Amino acid sequence: MSAITRILPKRRLSRWIGYFMHWQGPSLWARLSIRGFAWMYNIDLNEAEKAYSEYPSIGEFFVRRLKAGLRPVGNSWAVHPADSKITQAAPIDNGTLIQAKGHTYKLSEFTQDPDCSKKWAGGFFMTYYLCPTDYHRVHSPVDGQITDVRYMPGELWPVNEWSTSNVPNLFSVNERVLVEIQTDLGPVGVVFVGATNVGHIVLSFDETIRGNQKGPHIFQHKHYSPEIPVHKGSELGMFRMGSTVVMLYPPAFRQKFEKNLNLGPAVRVNASLIS
Repeated sequence: MSAITRILPKRRLSRWIGYFMHWQGPSLWARLSIRGFAWMYNIDLNEAEKAYSEYPSIGEFFVRRLKAGLRPVGNSWAVHPADSKITQAAPIDNGTLIQAKGHTYKLSEFTQDPDCSKKWAGGFFMTYYLCPTDYHRVHSPVDGQITDVRYMPGELWPVNEWSTSNVPNLFSVNERVLVEIQTDLGPVGVVFVGATNVGHIVLSFDETIRGNQKGPHIFQHKHYSPEIPVHKGSELGMFRMGSTVVMLYPPAFRQKFEKNLNLGPAVRVNASLIS
């Protein structure tokens, strides 16, 4: 599998699949393909904001919003950012995060932030894996202000169990977008990690930053002044096809909440993170 994946044009293939998934063909095609997609991945059509027949393509259905009030925001200091499975959760010791058993990666390489050690070393991280069944919009886990965004171009390796166990530094190699939110306990990082077949990452508050676009892929760092206020449950962005979110919490969060975390195995967006 490794040899085949290495030679595939992963970025181009992902764009092609993205185009296909968002192709708006005849309405009959859209209805049949969405029904088939929902059946294949056991998606509850009743949770969607609109009737499935109102979506013009599988891609638009994939990033569907949910019915209002379906996922009330938990009342703890932080909530889960996405429908997902938590695959890793641990302290950030020695500037290192866990990718899978026997595989780690460096906070500095992952964030490309020269101040990352001051912000998150000694804190806590969580890795959320979104499968095709899941709702694919990502929401703010905390109240605060968005101060910075970093777009980091990279590869588009799959982020499934095989890849995390076999591809060194996978999360630092793949394309990603880091949204930094300042809170009363310090900065919180929400990192969107791209993957094969992710058409692109889209931010809800800044459409100028998008992953996997044509043309040169250049590192971007945007500092917002004034800062952008967000609340728990505010929409931050979406994956146009599935992937992973890595949460970075500061040391003050770890000291206050580490022993009281609700870590799954399966979690829903806006559900309380802290018991």
